[in-house]
Amino acid sequence: MSPELKARFDAEVKNHKIVLFMKGNALFPQCGFSARALQILQQHGEVHTVDVLADPAVRQGIKDYSNWPTIPQVFIHGKFVGGSDILMELEDRGELADLVAGKSPA
Repeated sequence: MSPELKARFDAEVKNHKIVLFMKGNALFPQCGFSARALQILQQHGEVHTVDVLADPAVRQGIKDYSNWPTIPQVFIHGKFVGGSDILMELEDRGELADLVAGKSPA
């Protein structure tokens, strides 16, 4: 990964509370997992989205950056949370709202 791409990812996740690296964008998600993740996250505030399909370097780079093999990927308060399955589990357990609010899990 180039230093410029790493710097871009660092800036994206640090400058926004909730960042979703997804296939497509908020207006037109390109896969069901990305759409589901976006739907869950939007209940908790503004979501900054990055379309990984727009740039192959971003699509592969985010996987290297997070050491996670699939898209979508969620970062909250600058920290990697996981993909859509983990997001759904956090929501189902009622933990996602606390995570977005910056509270530690109980």
